[in-house]
Amino acid sequence: MTEMREMANQSTPTEFLLMGFSETRDLQILHSAMFLFIYLTALVGNSLIITAVALDHHLHSPMYFFLINLSLFDVCSISTTVPKSIVISLTNNNMISFAGCVTQVFLVVTFVGGELALLTVMAYDRYVAICRPLQYTLIMNQDACIQLAAACWIGSLIHAVLETSFTFILNFCGTNMIGQYFCDIPQLQKISCSDTKVNQILILVLGFFLDSFFFTFIFTSYGYIFSAVLRIPSVQGRYKAFSTCTPHLTIFSLFIITAVFSYMRPKALSSPTVDLVSAVLYTVLPPVFNPIIYSLRNKDIQLAVWKIPRKLKQLVA
Repeated sequence: MTEMREMANQSTPTEFLLMGFSETRDLQILHSAMFLFIYLTALVGNSLIITAVALDHHLHSPMYFFLINLSLFDVCSISTTVPKSIVISLTNNNMISFAGCVTQVFLVVTFVGGELALLTVMAYDRYVAICRPLQYTLIMNQDACIQLAAACWIGSLIHAVLETSFTFILNFCGTNMIGQYFCDIPQLQKISCSDTKVNQILILVLGFFLDSFFFTFIFTSYGYIFSAVLRIPSVQGRYKAFSTCTPHLTIFSLFIITAVFSYMRPKALSSPTVDLVSAVLYTVLPPVFNPIIYSLRNKDIQLAVWKIPRKLKQLVA
């Protein structure tokens, strides 16, 4: 009997329970309404950018090609977590199947990791445009852009396979309550009954090398960019060069600040509520603010967005 109990305790759960934002019905409805508004804002904003760039041939350049990919990552990222959270609040059913949890972990890592990789590529694009302008069209040709974007997508998929595999080789034989509104790797490690030290080290080492490469590359690129811009004699020339980098630098800063707060804050600042809020910061805010930042800082995008109805009419006609 004891052996049978131990085997039952070590069996893989068929479902997990996600943490809700509140148990009060009124607050659940409020959370659903707020998340739905945020989700629709992200969808509309990113869809407008994708449509505007696709329809305006003046925007068919490497910078805007990568911007389309960034918007795709944003749409996919927020769609992985927010709709499920809305359903949980509306139905008061916080269950997610084991397969659903595996899928969610895989997709979150794919799109968040892919966005960081793409931001690195976009930094390289700005470096070539400002520091090597005469060679820009030669270096950032169509084939190179497609290959760089494909590398971001494929690389993020491989990274997600590794991270997901490391997570779900663990045994889950205790509580199945995940202290987060989506399946998050640190929270899954907390509820595992396996020794997670090796698992944590593997993920930490993998994440450290990848993140170090991306951060070093981006900071080095902007070091060269700022040096080149400061050598431009005219104030107007410096402003124009900086203005093409400002949206990307703002988005990268937003991404880094929210991610660092989520994963590298002191344990003293950790609590279920803080963990919940911090996850919202890096999974929800970037997809919402990225299109707003590019729209506010880029007149070409603003003009292309206003042209969308006319362009669509021409296509239909």
